[in-house]
Amino acid sequence: MGLAADERQALSALFEEVGPDAPTLCEGWAARDLAAHLIVREHRLDASPGIMLPALAGYTKRVQDQYAAKPWPELVGQVRRGPAWYWPMAIGPLDELTNGAEFLVHHEDVRRAQPGWEPRAADPSRDETAWRLARQTAKLNLRKSPVGVELKTTDGRTAQVKAGSPVVTVTGDPVDLVLFVFGRDAVHLTYEGDESAVARLQGLRRGI
Repeated sequence: MGLAADERQALSALFEEVGPDAPTLCEGWAARDLAAHLIVREHRLDASPGIMLPALAGYTKRVQDQYAAKPWPELVGQVRRGPAWYWPMAIGPLDELTNGAEFLVHHEDVRRAQPGWEPRAADPSRDETAWRLARQTAKLNLRKSPVGVELKTTDGRTAQVKAGSPVVTVTGDPVDLVLFVFGRDAVHLTYEGDESAVARLQGLRRGI
């Protein structure tokens, strides 16, 4: 399986372990809300645009809340199965393209909201894909950065993802770099650069 499929199954198993009321890193959402979000995104063409468009967010929230009220095993089962066969994201390559980062980040949203979390052990396949995702998504998610940004893996690979001066180098494992790019702060990273530039980058609202 690819990253999207692997992370979907891992997240579903974690959902079963922690239960519907477990906290997540998504502000205001418990596990049941995150599961409902994933279902709306993959099953409700009428409601999914509100995930990105504020003008439609009210309707999306109402639909999401309806799903969140369903029995927990039903929610988890629907997340695990994924979209129906006719949904575009059910196709393998499209699943990887649209869901790799989504499920990786949300899996960590649940993992890292639990007490005593630790980063997962290195996995060459997952980490290689995560490094690619970090480089690709950073160009959009960090576009408003007031400083230049360089991402660097702990094994020394680098990518300039935002032009500008001064430059801040953010170093960490690929999964932590993806989470940083998507606005999460529960990460193990180091920052190199001018102190004020680092502070400005850390204070940036990162993400789409």
